[in-house]
Amino acid sequence: MRPIARNGLLLLVGVVLALLALGALPQFLAAGDPYYLTVEGAEDGPTLEVDNFSARQYPYLFEALSSDDGRSSAYRRGPWGLKEPFTNSPFDELQSLLEFAPEGAATAEAAFVEYEGTRYRVAVVQP
Repeated sequence: MRPIARNGLLLLVGVVLALLALGALPQFLAAGDPYYLTVEGAEDGPTLEVDNFSARQYPYLFEALSSDDGRSSAYRRGPWGLKEPFTNSPFDELQSLLEFAPEGAATAEAAFVEYEGTRYRVAVVQP
């Protein structure tokens, strides 16, 4: 094998390994206090119906909806902003809900959703 081909192949393998490492790295990058996506019962009003939403696309939301205490698992931001571009976060999910919510079904920090006939207020909290 020619040296230039060998070097190109080694560079390609190195890039692939680096990308794989970046995919696995975010779970190890955690700093600061935890954030939770919470759901709590809310009074009547406009809502975004989430019965047909995907639990794979909104894991924090559906974890909070199915939990006994109405909160998802903890999410910790990464140091220096390295984690956020590579992971789904409760902030991403809330932002998506705020964008899809009809008029009157959201405030600046919370969205109102309906799931299985019950209305919930969804927000990100830091205890």
